[in-house]
Amino acid sequence: MSVAICSLLWDAARHGKQAVKYDSDGYHLVRFPYGAGDESYDPWRMHDPSKGLTSPSEYPDARSGLIWPSHEGWGMLSAMVFWEPDAKATEFRSRYVRDPLNLSTGYDSTATTDSAPTRGGQYRTYLWQMFVHPGTPLGLKISARGVGDVKLRTPLIHAQFKLAIHTDVVTP
Repeated sequence: MSVAICSLLWDAARHGKQAVKYDSDGYHLVRFPYGAGDESYDPWRMHDPSKGLTSPSEYPDARSGLIWPSHEGWGMLSAMVFWEPDAKATEFRSRYVRDPLNLSTGYDSTATTDSAPTRGGQYRTYLWQMFVHPGTPLGLKISARGVGDVKLRTPLIHAQFKLAIHTDVVTP
């Protein structure tokens, strides 16, 4: 079975702080730098600054948070998000979104996860599987919330976003 992979990494120590800016849906689209390095891996150019509009994207604009699947297939999405400790946080949320910027097929969120804070740092991993298509980008969106559903600007420490596409999906 063939698998096409895109693996993105952002880390505050290497790439500087990432400002958490909430979109109209109350979530922040996590941004990732372009180019090879660290643990990032993208031989199929699924995280390509030229995709999405006529002008190239530049990190950290919103399009730097997108993976454009290179193939039709069964996609396994995974993510890891580390937050700084925040005493005001009462929950941490994440979700995968098809076309989070409404560039092609329209915003479609799936696999939303809520979790309560633990003592110390907040370290989360997420996994979801679904069909993916080359014309529909994918994004990882996150949110930290406090009492009364107040959206907090809790800083990220580290994030990874990965897509593995199984291209040989058998049909009966």
